Amino acid sequence: MTTPDPTSTAPDRSLLRPGLRVLVAGTTGRGRRPAQYYAGPGNQFWALVHASGLVAERLSPDRAERLPALGVGLTDLVIERVELAGREPEVLVHRAPFDAAVRAAAPRVVAFVSKTAATWYARGAGERLPRGYGELDWAVAGVPAFVLPGPSGANNAMAASRTALWTDLVDFLEHLEAGA
Repeated sequence: MTTPDPTSTAPDRSLLRPGLRVLVAGTTGRGRRPAQYYAGPGNQFWALVHASGLVAERLSPDRAERLPALGVGLTDLVIERVELAGREPEVLVHRAPFDAAVRAAAPRVVAFVSKTAATWYARGAGERLPRGYGELDWAVAGVPAFVLPGPSGANNAMAASRTALWTDLVDFLEHLEAGA
C-alpha cells in the first residue's frame, strides 16, 4: 500500500473492483490508513472471512490483494475529529467520497465491520443507528447494508457468536443473489 495522503478524505480504493459481492467497510482517521488491513494482534478478520464461508481460501493480511478476485472488497469510511474553539470536538464523517467508492464498486452488500462503523455512517447520513447485528433497514448509496461484529481482539470473548453472525452475512448474500 502507498503512504496515505493526510489531506485526503477519500477512502482507500486499492482493494475495490466493480461487481463485488460484498464491500467490507471499517473506519479510519484521515491520513491514517493501515499498512495492512486487519493485521493487529488478536484480530480475527481473516479467520472470520474464511470460517463464515465468505471466501474459500484462508488468507492473511499479506494476501489481502486476493480478496477482490474472490468477490470481497475492503475500504474504510474516513472520519475526522474536528476541534472547534470554545466547543466540544466534533467528528466529521466524509460520507460523499465513501458513497462514490460504493457506487464505483457496485457490490451486492456493504458490510460494516463493526457497530461503530455503521453508527458513524448512520449519523452522517441521518439514518437510524444500528441496534444490533445483521441487515440494516437503510442502504448505502442504494446498496443494502449489514452490520458485522468487529474482528478485533477486544471482541474475542464472543468468538462463537461472532462466527455465526459473519455466516449470517453469507446467508444474506445468497438470499439476495437468489432473488436477482
